[in-house]
Amino acid sequence: MSEAKQTTMLIAYDGSPESRRALEYAAALLRPRRVEILTAWEPMHRQAARAVSVSGLRQADFGSNAENEDPAYVQGRATCREGVTLAQSLGLEARAHMVESATAIWSAIVDAAKELRPDVIVTGTRAISGLKSLWQSSTADNVIHNSGIPVFVVPPLEDMED
Repeated sequence: MSEAKQTTMLIAYDGSPESRRALEYAAALLRPRRVEILTAWEPMHRQAARAVSVSGLRQADFGSNAENEDPAYVQGRATCREGVTLAQSLGLEARAHMVESATAIWSAIVDAAKELRPDVIVTGTRAISGLKSLWQSSTADNVIHNSGIPVFVVPPLEDMED
């Protein structure tokens, strides 16, 4: 790859320790100058509907709030700003991007990557295994298998109690 070309890096940032760690490792190991910080958010009414459908209870009538009034959007915006601030503290030029998740977070990341056309996607992982992995799909695995571009995955810190 030519040094004259500026590499574009898309960093999936959700405010978790794993996403912070992924951003820090990407800055240190991949040494980008510019990064695109992406935070996917899911509207509160969809979160509530999903929770109710899993419980088997009757679904309440949740009205769709305007983005700026939706607590999930407000929290997502704050999380995205936190990611930009962290990237800037690491000496990177960062741009913020918010994307609404209509189905799954990994799908929102892949769709954003198709639009932004980065050279690499950076993500952390919780490294869930065992029975828990049967109920929760891996965002990182799905991004790897569906993005069509290189993905830099940073594992979580090892738990010293294990």
